[in-house]
Amino acid sequence: MPVTLPIFPTLAGQGFAARNPIAESLIAPHDCGREVRAALFGGLYEFEVSLDGLASDSGTNPGLGATSLQEIMGLYLQCAGGLGNFLYADPNDNAAVDQLIAIGDGSTMRFPFMRRIGVALEPVGFVTGVAEVSLNAVPQPSGWALDAPNLLQFATPPPVGASIATSFTFAFVCRFVDDELDFENFMQNLWAAKSVKFRSVRQ
Repeated sequence: MPVTLPIFPTLAGQGFAARNPIAESLIAPHDCGREVRAALFGGLYEFEVSLDGLASDSGTNPGLGATSLQEIMGLYLQCAGGLGNFLYADPNDNAAVDQLIAIGDGSTMRFPFMRRIGVALEPVGFVTGVAEVSLNAVPQPSGWALDAPNLLQFATPPPVGASIATSFTFAFVCRFVDDELDFENFMQNLWAAKSVKFRSVRQ
C-alpha cells in the first residue's frame, strides 16, 4: 500500500458523523450448550457523514468553500468508488497524548503506534505527525523516526523495561462502502450528499 494517500476534505457544510465499531467472530454452538468462539477481526469502524451544503462554484456561497462539490466528488472518482483507499481524520478522534505503546526488550527497534480507547488498545492506521517520543517519561529529541505509515523506528533498541510513550496525530485508512454516491442539486450551484458511507480497512 502506498504511503501517500488522498485525504477526505474538511468541508464547512459537513454535518455530524456517525461512527460504528465493527468486529466479526466465528461462533460454533454444540449440543451440550457450549460454544467455540474465534475472533476473525476487530478494531474496524464504519463512518457515515452528511454533507448538507456543497458549492459547485466560487461565488454563490463562499462560506461553503469554493467548489467543495468538486472536492468530494473528485475524491470519490479518484478512489473509483470502493476500490481505492483514502485518509479520514475524524474531527473528534485524531490524536493521542503521552500514549504508552510498548515496553522495550533490549532488541526490538520498531514498534507499531497504538492508541487507547477506553480499556482497549488498538493499532493506529496512519500516523500523520509525531510531537514527542519519550523513554521512561524522558523526552527523546532524536534517535527515532516515523516509519510510515504507522511504525516508530529507533536508531538503537530501547533498554529492557523502558516504557515507550508518544504524542501523535493520526488518521483512519478508509474506503467508500458503495460504488455509487448520490448528490442532490437543491438550489442554484448548491448541492448536498445526505449519506456518505465509508469504512476503515486493514493495511
